[in-house]
Amino acid sequence: MLFLLIPFALAAAVTLYVVHSSTRHGHLSADHDLSGPQKFHARPVPRIGGVGIFAGLAGMVAAAYYLQGGVNARLGGLLLLCGLPAFGAGLIEDFTKRVSPGKRLLATAVSAALGVFVLGAAITRTDIPGLDLIVGTAAGAFVATVFTVAGVANSVNIIDGFNGLSSMCVSLMLLTLAYVAYQVGDTELALWALAGVGAILGFFVWNYPAGMIFLGDGGAYFMGFYLAEMGILLISRHAQVSPLFALMVCIYPVFETVFSIYRRRVLRDVSPGAPDGIHLHSLIYRRLMRWAVGARDARVMTRRNSMTAPYLWTLCISSLAPALLFWDSTPMILACMVLFGVAYVALYWRIVRFRTPKWLVFRGDHRKLPGEEPR
Repeated sequence: MLFLLIPFALAAAVTLYVVHSSTRHGHLSADHDLSGPQKFHARPVPRIGGVGIFAGLAGMVAAAYYLQGGVNARLGGLLLLCGLPAFGAGLIEDFTKRVSPGKRLLATAVSAALGVFVLGAAITRTDIPGLDLIVGTAAGAFVATVFTVAGVANSVNIIDGFNGLSSMCVSLMLLTLAYVAYQVGDTELALWALAGVGAILGFFVWNYPAGMIFLGDGGAYFMGFYLAEMGILLISRHAQVSPLFALMVCIYPVFETVFSIYRRRVLRDVSPGAPDGIHLHSLIYRRLMRWAVGARDARVMTRRNSMTAPYLWTLCISSLAPALLFWDSTPMILACMVLFGVAYVALYWRIVRFRTPKWLVFRGDHRKLPGEEPR
């Protein structure tokens, strides 16, 4: 439990300090741009929540060294060391708003490369004919690993659009990895997956539902890197775990990214890196949360924002349940991935074409909020 509670307490304390000290650093750390397709807040909010997450994990490394004499501390310390480029590039963007997506991806690729050389976290099998021949070579494994880690980190950043969305999804994914790691007897990996959950939840309590602080690119890219490394380490250490298990765990943000690239490049002929207001989470916000449309009151907007994430948490859980059931069966996981993709696309097109199932639409009345005048 210490690996869960210590990162949680430290991350929560550091995040709270960041929130309360925002008057001193808010001119740099806050998101002042209230316009744009993915901007839903009503006031500038600090976007350096990744600082608390990183601090929580760093504190756990120090605590492990002190309490256990270095046992289990080495893996956590090396994970943080390898993740520094991804976290640092994102954090610089959070402060300066001048680091391009390409440079952030490059920094994440550097972190992934460090993971290969320092941690031995490389994709060497896929159970997919032909692809196994590629990753069976050192160069192929290196390229596949770097591409995968950078892709997962970017996908976590893409779904970071609403209070609690990406942080809760990644927490659930890490819990899934922790369970399977425990099942195969890898206590070290299970403990550091739980440490990641604790650190993220320490941020979550201040982000959801009130949105007092945002994750930022530093937090999103680091969380994505951490999640990807945990998954790759699990499948590389234990042959009984399907190599597609880690992908199934991350399938929601990964499929969202792949589908968005297809939708932008093929269907709309625009740059995949351009801001996009029709991600699935954005559509749910606009078309399922129909009440309070057009309202600019901060409390109303925050409530509407916070009620969006649970829809996507449910979607995320729908992919994690089969991953837990079939973690050692590649054919079953592959079938579940296909089923998830079909269900995702079907749901997306129903919503985008204004054919949302009625049972999904929330028609609550924001007048129930205390202290508000009826509209």
